[in-house]
Amino acid sequence: MDTIIFDFGGVLVDWNPRYLYREYFQDDEKMEWFLENICTDDWNIEQDRGRSLEEATELLVGLYPEWEKEIRMYYGQWETMLKDAIHETVEILLELKKKYKMYGLTNWSAETFPIALDRFEFFHVFDGILVSGKEKLIKPDAQIFERMMSKFNLKPENCLFIDDNLKNVEASRKFGIQTIHFISPEDLRKKLVEMKLL
Repeated sequence: MDTIIFDFGGVLVDWNPRYLYREYFQDDEKMEWFLENICTDDWNIEQDRGRSLEEATELLVGLYPEWEKEIRMYYGQWETMLKDAIHETVEILLELKKKYKMYGLTNWSAETFPIALDRFEFFHVFDGILVSGKEKLIKPDAQIFERMMSKFNLKPENCLFIDDNLKNVEASRKFGIQTIHFISPEDLRKKLVEMKLL
């Protein structure tokens, strides 16, 4: 094991559209309805797959013109959704960096990722980052793991992948990459110690 691959959202970065919409709606039930029925996870993942923010926004405005203001807020005020680094995980990342090659593999829009890259210094410790929106591939598709290996000349058997999404973890295992399902920084540290990687 000489290489560790990190997912970003939910592992190293606290991103959540509720940070934007909770203040706007002032009503959790209405906010949850909006996120489940208008600006949904399925809609958002297509931007992670490479669809442009403009196309995504206009598509929803066309379908739900009565929600135009709220839909345009999603990317118009996207930075508000990006709350902070998950500092305890960043500490683990920096400890691991002393011993291992470090890579990032993230489902993220190619248009919004530069905002995070500018905001968080720790992104610059990675030896390489593969962003789904640039590659037009998303986890858990096996092709994104193939792209990761070929782009950075990595071998699955030498890698450990850390992700909070169970589907991505299972896909990574099937591909032959050892994985940790991220639950919390404390749990991650414990598992890394048990594996004698920390």
